[in-house]
Amino acid sequence: METVEIIALTMGVAWASGINLYAAMFMLGWMGSTGDMNLPADMEILSNPLVMTAAGFMYCVEFFADKIPGVDTGWDAIHTFIRIPAGAMLAAAAVGDVTPAIELTAFILGGTLATGSHLAKSGSRVMINTSPEPVTNWTASIAEDAAVFGGLWAALNHPELFIAALVVFILLVAWLLPKLWRTLKRLFRWLGRKLGMIDEPPVTINTTIPAAGESTAEKISPPSS
Repeated sequence: METVEIIALTMGVAWASGINLYAAMFMLGWMGSTGDMNLPADMEILSNPLVMTAAGFMYCVEFFADKIPGVDTGWDAIHTFIRIPAGAMLAAAAVGDVTPAIELTAFILGGTLATGSHLAKSGSRVMINTSPEPVTNWTASIAEDAAVFGGLWAALNHPELFIAALVVFILLVAWLLPKLWRTLKRLFRWLGRKLGMIDEPPVTINTTIPAAGESTAEKISPPSS
């Protein structure tokens, strides 16, 4: 594999793992077992029937869990500890037989990219769950699965195009995550007040001395931030 193809595959598996790890594993294993691609030596284990069966089963579980409001958020929270390290490991395996320094670099960059795609997915799902109807969950879930399969296909067949699209994705995530984090903090504060976990801020009553010719009034104002 040429350098650009290795970079596309390395970053592609990390990015896809942060969104849907099991879909990425099953697709790579399937393509490797059918001869549609030559997997690097360290990734050939994905073509093992046992690994493919486990990945396919977990993908089916996630397919349904990912479409139920609330359940998808809990699923994403648990998979924070699965997708990110798995994405880093797959990225390190994708570079093939290289020096330990390059492999460690791929591990670090792959883990970072998997973290970004995972946070973008899980954060947007929390926002979607504020919608009263489930259609948006189904739409988002199907779009994410299509993005994983389509992205990996592009990484393998059109690596230059995939790398360009990935750069756009990284810039978009860098711009979106701070805004998403602020929105999530407001949402969590609102939920905390509704559940009684956060006390409402006290109302400050300011009593002013009326000027000559004016009646006494009490002005209620919110506490200063």
